[in-house]
Amino acid sequence: MASTKEYLNFILEQLSDLDEIGFRSMMGEYILYYRDKVIGGIYDDRFLVKPVKAAMEMMPDAQMQAPYDGAKGMLAVENVEDKAFLKKLLEMMYPELSEPKKR
Repeated sequence: MASTKEYLNFILEQLSDLDEIGFRSMMGEYILYYRDKVIGGIYDDRFLVKPVKAAMEMMPDAQMQAPYDGAKGMLAVENVEDKAFLKKLLEMMYPELSEPKKR
């Protein structure tokens, strides 16, 4: 099942307190970027983030879920209603995320 544009727009609104949030559509799903680094994405209308240390510490009970068959697990963000939490989550994750690959 592909993600809906409505769910993407909802998550983007929840992240609107952060500068430089972007996304790229990929096969019916959405890769999300914060300041040019991949933070995770929206898969089947689920907001999943990379399982970096900061994310695991902020969401100790989060379930690991595969975004699609055969993919590595990512952390499911359940607290998507809390804009302040999401802002802090991405800010804490940012230093641990991989630098963008040069094209």
